[in-house]
Amino acid sequence: MQENKQESGVKKFFSGLGGDKFKNIIIVAGLIGIALIFLSSFVKIPSSQEKQEQQPRVVMTADEYAGQLEASLTDLISSIQGAGTAKVMVTLENGVETKYATEQKTNSEFSEEKTNGETTRSQQIGDSEIKYITVRDANGAERALAVTEIQPTVKGVVVVCSGGENPVVQQRIIDAVTTALNVSSKRVCVIR
Repeated sequence: MQENKQESGVKKFFSGLGGDKFKNIIIVAGLIGIALIFLSSFVKIPSSQEKQEQQPRVVMTADEYAGQLEASLTDLISSIQGAGTAKVMVTLENGVETKYATEQKTNSEFSEEKTNGETTRSQQIGDSEIKYITVRDANGAERALAVTEIQPTVKGVVVVCSGGENPVVQQRIIDAVTTALNVSSKRVCVIR
């Protein structure tokens, strides 16, 4: 009995729309759906991996790295009580080093000569081949796959500030710089 009431409600709903009007709405909705599916084949939405590949890799040079350290240390030292205005110079031991993904193939041969059951001569020959793993970028150019980028090592830091003659302020600055850069106090010079 319940089913008859539901069927009659559904029939009533559809008959209220009008037979031809309802069919036209269904046909138009179907055509719109087909058109959207067809258009979606022309529009390419990049995946998250493609978005990462399209973004240019930011490579920092050694000079930029030193400049960034100098700016950070200048702000840090200027905030130390008694230091006053500061100028900082950072020297580096080397430049930025990039490590690339590699593939290594190793071949080795071992030969042994025996005379009367005793080994008279043995020889081991080996060779190794290392190849860089390359990838194609969005422009189709091949480049080596970078794994890590090693920032340069700090060789020394010179700090010139108005409070640099005070031994207490000098020690505070040396402590701050050695802690921030993980260098020994021998590599830090504080002067006025």
